[in-house]
Amino acid sequence: MTRVLVTGGTGKTGSALVELLRGSGVPVRVGSRNPAADDPDAVRFDWGDPATHPAALRGVDRIFLVPPVESVDPMPMAGPFLAEAHRLDVHRVVLLGSAVVLPNAPGALELAARVRARPGWVVLRASGFMQNFLRTHPLGERIRQHGEIRTAAGDGRLGWIDARDIAAAAFALLAEPGGRRDYLLTGPKALSYQDAAEIITARTGRRVRVVHIGTDEQAANYRAAGMPAGFAAALAAVEDGIRAGREEQVSTAVLDLTGRPPRTFAEFVEEHATEWAGHRPPEHWSKKDR
Repeated sequence: MTRVLVTGGTGKTGSALVELLRGSGVPVRVGSRNPAADDPDAVRFDWGDPATHPAALRGVDRIFLVPPVESVDPMPMAGPFLAEAHRLDVHRVVLLGSAVVLPNAPGALELAARVRARPGWVVLRASGFMQNFLRTHPLGERIRQHGEIRTAAGDGRLGWIDARDIAAAAFALLAEPGGRRDYLLTGPKALSYQDAAEIITARTGRRVRVVHIGTDEQAANYRAAGMPAGFAAALAAVEDGIRAGREEQVSTAVLDLTGRPPRTFAEFVEEHATEWAGHRPPEHWSKKDR
């Protein structure tokens, strides 16, 4: 591979992918809103500042694309960027999409369709991240601080996946041309929040209970955690689909692409067991978030 641009390069999936690329000797450009001063490969990349895009794109022919976060309509920002990537003849774009479709948010579907339409460009439809159970995600913070999961998803199940397995799949697709234009990425088994709570309790000794709430209350929780109101409402509404069983999907794509099965949730919990031990609110929370 020639140089690869990793947008969201310091995030959960991006940082794992950067590590894989560097470990294989692939030149990488690490795009983030706050690039590390001591990283010669780091470049400022901000979806909200198009002036940062040309420098990030310069000299790359493959891109791992993390779309604008917490947005119900990524196209106004991502569309022009993709058009420029196409003009520059970027050979491969791997989009980190979602297996779970946000209600009333057609922009995400339009973005995925735009990527699939280009030869050699690929969409990864990733299921829920196991890393959401860790700090600083609201789900993980709630477990750590209160020993509980508050959900509107009922007993519905989701194929939770480790972000590192998504990175491994992306690495394989960046390295090899061809293949399909769309992959569903999940863990090895679909789990409910109750299943996850029981695994955390059994593997760590930290008792975790599940509290069932309504969609409106969940949306309020997300807003209190700092999410924009529109995105908070859409994300909470996703749990209606999970409760109805519409998101209970499991695929073999990680195994097919990487040659090894995805990590189980139990393995993930054992590796991060100390994450749920604390009880004090993290310093970055304001009083209104507690």
